[in-house]
Amino acid sequence: MLTRIYNIKKACGDPKAKPSYLIDKNLESAVKFIVRKFPAIETRNNNQQLAQLQKEKSEILKNLALYYFTFVDVMEFKLSRRQSLTPFTRRVSHKHSLTKKLAVHRVRYPSMLTEIGFILCHAALSSDAAALSLWKLALQSSSCLCLFRDEVFHIHKSAEDLFVNIRGYNKRVNDIRECKESALSHAGSMHRERRKFLRSALKELATVLADQPGLLGPKALFVFMALSFARDEIIWLLRHNLSVCPEDESIIMSSFVNTMTSLSVKQVEDGEVFDFRGLRLDWFRLQAYTSVSKASLGLADHRELGKMMNTIIFHTKMVDSLVEMLVETSDIPVSPPCRYTAGTFTKCLFLPNIVPSNIQFNLRHHIGDRSLSLCNMFLDEMAKQARNLITDICTEQCTLSDQLLPKHCAKTISQAVNKKSKKQTGKKGEPEREKPGVESMRKNRLLVTNLDKLHTALSELCFSINYVPNMMVWEHTFTPREYLTSHLEIRFTKSIVGMTMYNQATQEIAKPSELLTSVRAYMTVLQSIENYVQIDITRVFNNVLLQQTQHLDSHGEPTITSLYTNWYLETLLRQVSNGHIAYFPAMKAFVNLPTENELTFNAEEYSDISEMRSLSELLGPYGMKFLSESLMWHISSQVAELKKLVVDNVEVLTQMRTSFDKPDHMAALFKRLTSVDSVLKRMTIIGVILSFRSLAQEALRDVLSCHIPFLVSSVEDFKDHIPRETDMKVAMNVYELSSAAGLPCEIDPALVVALSSQKSENISPEEEYKIACLLMVFVAVSMPTLASNVMSQYSPAIEGHCNNIHCLAKAINQIAAALFTIHKGSIEDRLKEFLALASSSLLKIGQETDKSTTRNRESVYLLLDMIVQESPFLTMDLLESCFPYVLLRNAYHAVYKQSVSSSA
Repeated sequence: MLTRIYNIKKACGDPKAKPSYLIDKNLESAVKFIVRKFPAIETRNNNQQLAQLQKEKSEILKNLALYYFTFVDVMEFKLSRRQSLTPFTRRVSHKHSLTKKLAVHRVRYPSMLTEIGFILCHAALSSDAAALSLWKLALQSSSCLCLFRDEVFHIHKSAEDLFVNIRGYNKRVNDIRECKESALSHAGSMHRERRKFLRSALKELATVLADQPGLLGPKALFVFMALSFARDEIIWLLRHNLSVCPEDESIIMSSFVNTMTSLSVKQVEDGEVFDFRGLRLDWFRLQAYTSVSKASLGLADHRELGKMMNTIIFHTKMVDSLVEMLVETSDIPVSPPCRYTAGTFTKCLFLPNIVPSNIQFNLRHHIGDRSLSLCNMFLDEMAKQARNLITDICTEQCTLSDQLLPKHCAKTISQAVNKKSKKQTGKKGEPEREKPGVESMRKNRLLVTNLDKLHTALSELCFSINYVPNMMVWEHTFTPREYLTSHLEIRFTKSIVGMTMYNQATQEIAKPSELLTSVRAYMTVLQSIENYVQIDITRVFNNVLLQQTQHLDSHGEPTITSLYTNWYLETLLRQVSNGHIAYFPAMKAFVNLPTENELTFNAEEYSDISEMRSLSELLGPYGMKFLSESLMWHISSQVAELKKLVVDNVEVLTQMRTSFDKPDHMAALFKRLTSVDSVLKRMTIIGVILSFRSLAQEALRDVLSCHIPFLVSSVEDFKDHIPRETDMKVAMNVYELSSAAGLPCEIDPALVVALSSQKSENISPEEEYKIACLLMVFVAVSMPTLASNVMSQYSPAIEGHCNNIHCLAKAINQIAAALFTIHKGSIEDRLKEFLALASSSLLKIGQETDKSTTRNRESVYLLLDMIVQESPFLTMDLLESCFPYVLLRNAYHAVYKQSVSSSA
């Protein structure tokens, strides 16, 4: 309780530490009102004065709870002490039992109880001569008492102030003044004599008990009395400024001289054991004597004496106290205590020689909430500084790694070519470019780079963080390394997202391969931190990188998974839909098409095999699954629109489904169809998205095959040996496992899940199945219109069409597989029906004479071959039965011939 009251007093005395509510101007009137009325405060009739207080009531109760409960405890203690002292004072007044007890046991050594006790029970001083005599003796022996820490009680002044106001106590006041004068003039010498007596008495007592240990039991009371008397004298000496006589100084100085002159080399040769503790204690005494006021000898005026004695003390410790010397100089916490502040700590944090000792700031403060907050702040600042140094090192390393990227070799190649052909790019020629690695070449040891300075500073700071594994402060355990781990996780997360350089306004983003290079450089630096601090950096990697595979991290912030997913969907694939980018199967990449408005990015640099593998490394299986689900969401929205178009043409499509062998009737029905171009365009978009997903899945499979080859091979074995009679639910589970590993499946489980969520409540399952069938009919009968499009020309170089209609093969197969899996229909039968309708429709354009409608007839014919090649459910024999292979052969010959002539 005393500690709490003391801390509250000190806190309220410090303007910086004082609770803000006590100095808030808005609460000033309320505080004055409470102080004036306390403790009887009426809140009902004074709402205006306490209105502001009511607004902040909860916060005030929360922050001043410690103050409140401390005062409550004080009031309860005061009440209980008052109740217990009432019979006590009555007994003292009438029976003087306390006086007699003190007279018997404490006459020679009056204590605090005697001095304060008779001030409380002053009536006994007038009625009992023994009590008065004992009280005077106590007043003559000391002048002040230490209540708590630096809070003292001046006995004479307090007693005089009390008795002056009591009638008839003039004689007591005079007694107090006489005792004060006596204490000031004689107390020092009296207590000195007592100390002399106690020294000899304690020596005798120790000798007797050492000789006769059996006496310790019956004489234990005298041992404790002697120790308590010695303690009282030491405390008295500390409380009252030490008084010293020239005689004491001369004795100590003579002792120094005698001790030092008596030493000889022969003592060392004889192996004598030295003990200089007495000499060191005398030097301590002399310093204490000369530090008091009015001392005859001042060490400040005799600096040479101080230097010489400190040198002697050091050398004596090296003789008889070497182990203690090592402990004293090597252990940080034994350094002299002083008042550490946040400002001092911040300054020391940037001094290289002081950094390793910064941990001592956390070992100093042990006073309640203030010490906890300071300890937390110091550790947090140390971790932040270490984190900043690590970040700077990572930035340097990322810059060095960036120099090794293939994109920088163009300048080197260009310089080599120009040098060989002796071409000069300018008057003075192109300056020679420094090759990566030059920074590691040192001409001398004195050359210090910025990276060297960062590593040095980091090693010093990490030594401080690693000094203690844990520290206890007010029953709270602090782990300095965890602070660093936490900051590294936060910074690593921000750095990874920052290194994507995503700009939403310009839709720019870093290439996955470049980001992967930077992340690996960053991780290499973080891995090296384990050489400085005992932290589990693998845990940091797992926490951060796993979060980056999700849509949002633990703080709700976007991750690289969400950033790249949005960019590929909203930027790259949107430009494909706009006709500015095409998918080239031969290159397995998306490539920019020559257009009037050049794009701000090169699609190939973001979608080729190496980039997709880098993306898979960064996002991992979870991130790639999220990417797939986002792609499927776009596909499902396109399918929903296609179904609406089917519903609009349901009657015509129903008739065309059964009239494919009637050319004239089919031609008439086809003219009644609406939104034919929209159907083909939406199916092409679906095919483009599925083509991009196939690139992503293939890259994921390649990456996982490197990391977990045995697990991937097991998954492949599962997929390749599914019996045809297997239940579809079981098969879909295997497909889902395979898809997660990047393996291609006959039926795409992600697409099935996405399309399954589209079931309408108002439409029966039979009607849904019919719409799915008619959708395939709609696509099949619409394919001939593609021949009239100029962009439908097949290019052997890219193994596809510039308007991406070659992606229809993938769209038709996977949409059919997913829809008829959902509706439990026969995928093979429906694709056979589609092939029959499509081949019949395409054969009709072979009879057309209008060149505009048959411009790219052969290129469109090839779609049938692509559909069969892409499908696990169709065969070339089936295609031969519907569409003569000779037409396909001639079509390939024609498009290749056309390609050669156009390139020539």
